[in-house]
Amino acid sequence: NILSAYYANLMGLPVNKFICASNANNVLTDFIATGVYDRNRPFHTTISPSMDILISSNLERLIYDLTGRDDKAVRRLFDQLSKEGRYEVSKEVKEKIQSMFYGGCCDDTQTKQTIKEIFDQYSYLCDTHTAVAVKVYEEYRAKTGDVTKTVIASTASPYKFTGSVLEALGGNTAADDFAQIEELSELSKL
Repeated sequence: NILSAYYANLMGLPVNKFICASNANNVLTDFIATGVYDRNRPFHTTISPSMDILISSNLERLIYDLTGRDDKAVRRLFDQLSKEGRYEVSKEVKEKIQSMFYGGCCDDTQTKQTIKEIFDQYSYLCDTHTAVAVKVYEEYRAKTGDVTKTVIASTASPYKFTGSVLEALGGNTAADDFAQIEELSELSKL
């Protein structure tokens, strides 16, 4: 989602800052902060499985653009990732990334708390991935004081993750998948 937002920015969409939200697999958070991409770390299975990555497939495309479309430089970095499990971008690329991107992460407990808080406050039922984005955005805003209007690129349905969403809302997760969907529908009135 964030790469598509970056491309939309290149086409003219005004964007102040790209906020990259990660779950416990925070390889991108660390990369944005340090310029070092290191997949040599524990892998966590979380309730936001689309974020369960140690190798970001779209990062190669972003780096290609930020290096002035230098395919040889990108090839060297990703060969190094393949062989050693890590690479470090140049100072110039790191500065570009840090000027445009902010990275943050949250764990499953924070994700569930955010789902409940959003539902209680707005009667909006969000999925586990959107909750990660909201939590990271809230932390970004608290840390920076940036109150720019914000769009969260959210593409998942809470009904795809009924067990985790129900658990966040205090519902019954012991039932089968269909019963969970019915219970979530009753709770949310959707």
